[in-house]
Amino acid sequence: MRWSNTITRLREHLTILGSVFNTATVDFHGSELSANPSFPVQVAGGTPIPIYVAAMGPRALQATGELADGTPYLAGPRTLSEFIVPTITKAAAEAGRPAPRIIAAVPTLLSEDLEGARTLAAQQLSFYETIPSYRNVIAREGLASVVDLAAIGPEESVARQLRRYREAGATHVVISPLDRSASADREALWRLTAAL
Repeated sequence: MRWSNTITRLREHLTILGSVFNTATVDFHGSELSANPSFPVQVAGGTPIPIYVAAMGPRALQATGELADGTPYLAGPRTLSEFIVPTITKAAAEAGRPAPRIIAAVPTLLSEDLEGARTLAAQQLSFYETIPSYRNVIAREGLASVVDLAAIGPEESVARQLRRYREAGATHVVISPLDRSASADREALWRLTAAL
């Protein structure tokens, strides 16, 4: 979907969610969104619910740093360390907010068959190449394909690739297995990530 004033809309959306999750009330009237329900807004549990935004552009990262708790995305280590981490962290600090969570979602596949693993990764990830923000990530990383963002190969190689995300500033690394079967490779992947 396309909206006009996307960053204003994002800011207003985050303001509404933040109010609901942190105070259990909302009375907001913006230029894009309004919220003032006639019923009580209650969120069970008593602790604030974190808000994460899949932000990748500079203005979206600015809004996320100011109004949300972090960002999850598929991006490479260079994009993390040189662009996303500094942009969102600076925005959060300037807004007097704690350092945001940086959640790197990493497509992962343990395999000795590197060519077969790359083929599977291409089949499952190629749609990202149609999304402008991900094309920007691929370009920023200096990669030929979105497949090169995946951690694929034998255990030692995958462990090295996953560590690069943490070294680049990811506070959390989410493993997204490319092989959805209950294979021995997948069990080995869980053991490997638990050890990291």
